[in-house]
Amino acid sequence: MTYDVVVVGGGPSGATAAEDLARAGKKVALIDRAGRIKPCGGAIPPRLIADFDIPESQIVAKINTARMVSPTARHVDIPIENGFVGMVDREFFDEFLRDRAAKAGADRHTGTFLRIDRSEKGTWVVYRDKTSREEVAIRTKLIIGADGARSDVARAEVPGGSTIPYVIAYHEIIKAPEGVSDKYDPTRCDVIYDGVVSPDFYGWVFPHGKSASVGMGTGVDGTDLKAATKLLRDSAGLSECETIRKEGAPIPLKPLDKWDNGRDLVLAGDAAGVVAPSSGEGIYYAMAGGRVAGEAALECLRTGQVKALAKARKRFLKEHGTVFRVLGAMQDAYYRSDERRERFVSLCHDVDVQRLTFEAYMNKKLVRARPMAHLKIGVKNLAHLSGLISPVRV
Repeated sequence: MTYDVVVVGGGPSGATAAEDLARAGKKVALIDRAGRIKPCGGAIPPRLIADFDIPESQIVAKINTARMVSPTARHVDIPIENGFVGMVDREFFDEFLRDRAAKAGADRHTGTFLRIDRSEKGTWVVYRDKTSREEVAIRTKLIIGADGARSDVARAEVPGGSTIPYVIAYHEIIKAPEGVSDKYDPTRCDVIYDGVVSPDFYGWVFPHGKSASVGMGTGVDGTDLKAATKLLRDSAGLSECETIRKEGAPIPLKPLDKWDNGRDLVLAGDAAGVVAPSSGEGIYYAMAGGRVAGEAALECLRTGQVKALAKARKRFLKEHGTVFRVLGAMQDAYYRSDERRERFVSLCHDVDVQRLTFEAYMNKKLVRARPMAHLKIGVKNLAHLSGLISPVRV
């Protein structure tokens, strides 16, 4: 049997691509290691819930406030107007997506990707079966590599796939405390911008209903991730909470310059580097990347033109490239020192900044409806970066 597409990796990106292709009537195989849970805050915006038909049962918490915390422990509470941020638990969310792909017609294979073999007789994706430990080869016409940051598929097949920059994310899932306090609120996400916690990124406390994710990310070698997370737990009054599990993994920092091999393969999700700068948001962009990879594969199968695979990256960046550039510039400007982080939190006091930020987050596009607000924000941004105004003291 020859598959139309073999998808390597069953996270949100790979599962989305596999489901879309199966619903389009293609013969699809989905290979996933199973049992691996990616460290992730678990936030998903309303647009993801709508675009990918996520049921209420997968939403473990609804967030209505985001708290930005500065290096001097000042904080700004930003209300999420006209909606909420949904929270999911990746342990169950990813399996829900894989199961939905299987119900749509994708064949699930559980194992670890090993290599791609090619000959005049065809192309085979080879993996090690989790149960038998034997090598299994699946013949296919096309391949989607969605096997995460530091992707084995990308390293083997796509130029630049072995050099993608990344930060290491680490978090601890804990049993959430009961009730509400100033330090912990089950309807509030806390984002901590403090060089002691992370010298180049941020830390977080994200509620997940009965549990919570407490963690941080950094690209600086030698940073003690567990010690930083302990500091977060202590400062949030969560040190005595039961620890359910601990997880760590790389998170890419920028999209790869090329997502296809010009032959029979295209990347998606973290393997393609589609995690938003500054925020580190990845679930929505992973699923959007999986969707465009599936669309490119469908066009390639329909037309026989391998150049169609390159359209995945073009379509993704056409819609999201500007947001990535703006967020990247913000990270470069404000994450380099505690003095800059202090100014960033100060900037978040501005109501226009709050509204435009969350409108853009909820809808996944820059808001252009209020040009004067954009101008005002730009002026304030320059004033903060130049030191012309001092951070707000609260």
